[in-house]
Amino acid sequence: MIIERLSQEHLNIEKLLERELEVFDRGHRADYEVIHAVISYFEVYPEVYHHPQEDLVFAKLRARDPAAAAKVGDLAREHQKGAQLLRRVAQAVDGVPAEREILREDVDLIVRDFIAHERRHMRMEERDFFPVALKVLKPQDWTEIASAATSHNDPLFSDVAEERFDTLRAHIVRLEQEADAERK
Repeated sequence: MIIERLSQEHLNIEKLLERELEVFDRGHRADYEVIHAVISYFEVYPEVYHHPQEDLVFAKLRARDPAAAAKVGDLAREHQKGAQLLRRVAQAVDGVPAEREILREDVDLIVRDFIAHERRHMRMEERDFFPVALKVLKPQDWTEIASAATSHNDPLFSDVAEERFDTLRAHIVRLEQEADAERK
């Protein structure tokens, strides 16, 4: 079901955000190749595949029960805000001269702002949007959504990762291995 897939993608995104935050929290110098890969991931998968599928569900919800959709809020504006914050992250990272030390506090604040927004947004969807969609939408609505939705797998968390996400995937695996080693 599409809601299950969207929820799983939220878990995947949360895992990715958490790993990057750990790097900043541990005081390690940021790996800008990885940050660029994370930015690329957020520019592609959520914006091109994940959000349009949520938009399909939201459009059906709005058509079926406008009052329920109004309680969820303006999903499109939320997605636009996330895209704006992502562009801000990209600009901050791109603005760092290669030969100079980065102002860690500035980039840290910008990255944390993006992460905080994404977390709030996903929590809102899990708490408000998904449950009301499951309650209000009819089997016919879900069939129409499924036929209109893309079946593209998440390039970072699927078995067939796109080449541009190989670096990011390897970094996340390395972080997970380090975390496992620290727990033992």
